[in-house]
Amino acid sequence: MPVNKKHDEFYTLDMTTGWEVPVGYPQGIKQKIISGALDEENRGGTRTRLLKFDPGVFTTKPFEHEYWEEVYLVSGDLTVGNDENGDGGETFPPNTYACRPPHAPHGPFKSEKGCILLEIHYFDPV
Repeated sequence: MPVNKKHDEFYTLDMTTGWEVPVGYPQGIKQKIISGALDEENRGGTRTRLLKFDPGVFTTKPFEHEYWEEVYLVSGDLTVGNDENGDGGETFPPNTYACRPPHAPHGPFKSEKGCILLEIHYFDPV
C-alpha cells in the first residue's frame, strides 16, 4: 500500500483552527491532522497529527491500538502512568520521544500546564 500523504513543502500551520476532540478522548484533548489518514477498520494508512492537552486534563485508563505510534513532546509537560484521579506517574519535559509497536499498553496521561505532541501513526507494513 502506498503512503497516503501528499508532497508538502514548508508552510505555516494555522494553530487556531482545525482542532477536534478525537473519538473516545475527554474534552480538553484535541487533535489537528497535519497529513494523511488512518483507516483503523481496514488496518491501513499513515497519519501525522498534533495532539494538544489543555492544562490539568488527564485520561484515566491505559489503552492500546493496532498501529505503530511515534510521539514527540513538542512543548509543555506530559505525565505518563497517573491513576484514575490524575495523581502520580512520571513527568516528561519537551524534546522527549516514544515509539510504540501495535498493542503496546500506554497511559494514562496528564498534563499540568498543557502540552503539544507530534504523533505519527502507521500500520505495518508501511
